[in-house]
Amino acid sequence: MRADRLLTLLLLLQNRGRLTAGQLARELEVSVRTVYRDIEALAASGVPVWADRGPDGGYRLTDGYRTRLTGLTGGEAGSLPLAGMPSAAAELGLGAELATAQLKLRAALPAALNERAGRVAERFHLDATAWFRDADPVPFLATAAAAVWEDRLLRVHYRRWAGEVRRELHPLGLVLKGGIWYLVAAAEDQVRTYRVSRLLAAEVLGPAPARPEGFDLAGHWTASARRLEAGRYRDEATVRVTPRGLRLLPMLFGAAGAGAAAAAGPPDAHGRTEVVLPVESVPVAVGDLLRLGTEAEVLGPPALRAAVAEAVGELARRYR
Repeated sequence: MRADRLLTLLLLLQNRGRLTAGQLARELEVSVRTVYRDIEALAASGVPVWADRGPDGGYRLTDGYRTRLTGLTGGEAGSLPLAGMPSAAAELGLGAELATAQLKLRAALPAALNERAGRVAERFHLDATAWFRDADPVPFLATAAAAVWEDRLLRVHYRRWAGEVRRELHPLGLVLKGGIWYLVAAAEDQVRTYRVSRLLAAEVLGPAPARPEGFDLAGHWTASARRLEAGRYRDEATVRVTPRGLRLLPMLFGAAGAGAAAAAGPPDAHGRTEVVLPVESVPVAVGDLLRLGTEAEVLGPPALRAAVAEAVGELARRYR
């Protein structure tokens, strides 16, 4: 809407000072010609906007002018919890609302606090996506978010490891973990977690029933994550590692590797250290431990050592 764009333009000039037509066009995602028309409309409405000529020119407001049109809309207020994650807000379809809300908040601050907020924004940045991995494609994230926000049922076509299913869900919340979006929803009287990138189709239906009494999204997620971590590691491997292997444990095995390295005793006469590493099933552990290459030797349990030896022997035969 043009009124929203004019207000955003005005707040940009108030918060950032002199800006060129090209800079304003990029911020507003419009053409330079549209910026010219909007500047004329602001001036015609009585806003003291000036055009400075020359290579360092641009548009600015008269010194001391500040607008008081800084009230937040419902959508802008709802976007504020995502203030530190603009990419997540954009994926949820709230990017424009968040940008405008931040401009309004900056405009409402006294000059000293406004400057401090600007310094923080210039010096700190949150990137929620893990290293060496692109963010999941989430074409149905906005649909899921709409169902969560509006308390509507959601009919989904979902891809699981064991095959595809169709379900009717009662969405309870969305969680962003390590750059991956998860939908927490009730289905068949159980609260489950669904990876949003595995939604093959999603359709918003009618009103959902009342939320489970006392349901706390953050508390549920924390408890669920702990159960997942506890159930993931069903066994332990005793491994002798070189100094480099010891340094690699946290990088390759995360918290489990860091804990194993921290609990390790002193190195032997050859500089190698014996560690006890939590592992999953034998097939998974074989692949995980082979990432250490020659920096590690599996000592036990016997079944795991035998499986690693078999895998190494097969690799040797292939590369002979």
